[in-house]
Amino acid sequence: MYALAAGGFHLLGPVLAEASSSGLVFNGFWILIAAVNFIFFLVVLQQFAFGPVTRILAERRDRIEQGLRDADAARKEREETALDRNRVLSDARHEANEIIQRAQKGAEEARARDLEAAHDEIERLRQQAAAEIEAERQRALADVRAQIADLALRAAGRVVGETMTSERERRLVEQFLAETAPGTAAGGAASGGAAN
Repeated sequence: MYALAAGGFHLLGPVLAEASSSGLVFNGFWILIAAVNFIFFLVVLQQFAFGPVTRILAERRDRIEQGLRDADAARKEREETALDRNRVLSDARHEANEIIQRAQKGAEEARARDLEAAHDEIERLRQQAAAEIEAERQRALADVRAQIADLALRAAGRVVGETMTSERERRLVEQFLAETAPGTAAGGAASGGAAN
């Protein structure tokens, strides 16, 4: 190594002599070592720093380019969608006008049908109400008859002096009341007078 260094000095002798006279000294061996170190660190940096950074930048560039392509495609799609929307709105307005005209005509016909149906429904409800009223009247009369029968049995029981609860006696009273149904008010008054 010393020989190489000595050989290096031998070649660089005139340069060193000139440099030493100016106060600047060059050592070829250390310059060579520094150059090899620089190349080694440059290769290491290329391998471990510049390579990944270059890959990251390339990936970022690819993503940006893809984003620009996607944005351009989205813009075109948005423009096509706007045209389609305008076309659909125009068709919808035309169809809506037709529907309104048909609806108005249908509404007039439906109103006439509904009026007729309402009149029929009112008549049906009137008849149903009359039937319900009659049924309720019959139930009320049956309740009144039962109450009158109970009162008559109690009144007869007081007259006789014992309680009349047998089924036969009750049936006779109810039969009597059924026979005198048109004059229930008179019979009731008579029963009420007997009870008093």
